[in-house]
Amino acid sequence: MNEQFQFPSPEELRSLGESELKTLCQQIREFLITSVSQTGGHLASNLGVVELTVAIHRVFDTTQDRIVFDVGHQSYVHKLLTGRADRFPTLRKLDGLAGFPKPSESVHDAFIAGHASNSVSVALGMARARTLAGENYSVLALMGDGALTGGLAYEGLNDAGSSGEPLIVILNDNGMSIMPNVGGMAKHLSNIRSKPSYYQIKKVWRDATKRTAIGRCLYRGVHRIKEGLKKRLISANTFNDMGFEYFGPVDGHDVQKLTWQLQQAKELQRPVILHVITQKGRGYAPAEQNPDLFHGVSAFDPAIGVVKSDKVTFSDTFGKELVALAAQDDRLCAITAAMQSGTGLDQFAASYPERFFDVGIAEGHAVAMAAGLAKQGMRPVVALYSTFLQRAFDMLIHDVAILGLHVVFAVDRAGLVGADGETHHGVFDVGFLRQVPGMQILCPSNQKELAVMLKQAIYEIKGPVAIRYPRGGDEAFTEVAETPILRSGDDVTLCGYGITVNALCRAAELLHQQGIEAEVVKLNRVYPPEPAWEASVRKTGAFLMVEECPAHGGVFDLLAASPAMAGVRCRELNLGQGFISHGGCAELRRRAGIDPQSIFEAAASLTKGECV
Repeated sequence: MNEQFQFPSPEELRSLGESELKTLCQQIREFLITSVSQTGGHLASNLGVVELTVAIHRVFDTTQDRIVFDVGHQSYVHKLLTGRADRFPTLRKLDGLAGFPKPSESVHDAFIAGHASNSVSVALGMARARTLAGENYSVLALMGDGALTGGLAYEGLNDAGSSGEPLIVILNDNGMSIMPNVGGMAKHLSNIRSKPSYYQIKKVWRDATKRTAIGRCLYRGVHRIKEGLKKRLISANTFNDMGFEYFGPVDGHDVQKLTWQLQQAKELQRPVILHVITQKGRGYAPAEQNPDLFHGVSAFDPAIGVVKSDKVTFSDTFGKELVALAAQDDRLCAITAAMQSGTGLDQFAASYPERFFDVGIAEGHAVAMAAGLAKQGMRPVVALYSTFLQRAFDMLIHDVAILGLHVVFAVDRAGLVGADGETHHGVFDVGFLRQVPGMQILCPSNQKELAVMLKQAIYEIKGPVAIRYPRGGDEAFTEVAETPILRSGDDVTLCGYGITVNALCRAAELLHQQGIEAEVVKLNRVYPPEPAWEASVRKTGAFLMVEECPAHGGVFDLLAASPAMAGVRCRELNLGQGFISHGGCAELRRRAGIDPQSIFEAAASLTKGECV
């Protein structure tokens, strides 16, 4: 695959003519479609920024100039043009090429980018560092328009516009984040940008007038009038008011025009917004027609496009059960942050649109709004990925917990998520959620339990409550347990929660084959932890807990301090210190030492009196 295309270096890009650039962009798209169809990854967003990325590398030297992506899933073309094409077969695989910018991977990657709306803040910090150090390089923030639905973007824009620092913010406007954008800024951009039909009309007009000298003269005259009027009208837009020089809208699929505009922005030496209109999924019909489906894909047949899996996921079950409950309860509301499909809320949005709220990439706002709904008697359910819930920690405490408001948090993608890596693993939520006074944390180990716990969380628990569940579908453990004791034994207690209990059960079977009988305890309520484990450790005298969380902050820290642990040989297996990179979940668990074999070995050592 990689031998088929020889991509030019950034230096070679600058000497290419118009026809060569068009050929290059076509080759990049063919490469991306072929490569991502084999590895999976973010396709539609990268197909949309091919010409834009080529133009950036024609004007800027990313070994010195700093480009901050927002978010980083649109960085594949950048990676191709900076010497990493040969590593694309390893994309998002263990020890392979990351799916997001990663400074440890290349000098061309200025900053990590997995969440959204922070690029202007980071870029402004870099620009100010450049000024303070007396250095000379350009700083760019490449911002997807979905990032403008997040409040942090406006904090950065407000400061950057008034700073006077030379800084270029490229707004890649395709009308979407993952789903179509929502909110006032999306409407504002729609008003000031040129619609795709504009370019079609413009092309017809240009082709018709260029055939004669009189026609060409007419075209130039009309063009000058149009540009003058546009500058007068656009000068009043929001970005100008914030202190930026506004350029655009610009056709994001015209390399030559983009190159010229970027050069002008670079020479201006002040805060600049370059508004670029692109088409998500450009050049691949299935992605153009279904850009949300092709945002993040598993391996697929490029000849026919993505075939959606019919496997039922935790997210699907959550969404289905919430719709069923909402049919009987008109106070039930659903809130998400630009993750309608990902959190399984498509059916809820269609069935109860007046009670469904997609707030854009604005998790803090989602939680604060949920607090307002709860205070006035509604029953809000906030569905967020674990990694994105981190962004709303202050609102969890200040707006929800202090008043003890009953808000239900559906914490999707809890635990290791695999290929997206350290920015997306949902491994911190147990640690920070249990710090919130009054918070209860439930953790189903299969989808049947999720349905039961969702109803329990909404109707039986008071105050804030979280239900955390993993990405994807069920593993081996598929029945709703009548008791927290999944397996009885006298030699060692194995304790865990969520789908981790599958590994505990498999390890217990390995121990049984060696004549060691393990008792497996499942915590349905992670915090405050259920008491069933206490009787078990008193019986066995040895306790091993397994968690998909960092070395400190998990449930084991609480249990180890209990009087019930006095004289008990105990140990925890977790993800250790630091961050977990990308790769398959099974591979990552083996590497971290929380797979069945590692659990078996650790438990066996405990029964021999060894305690680490």
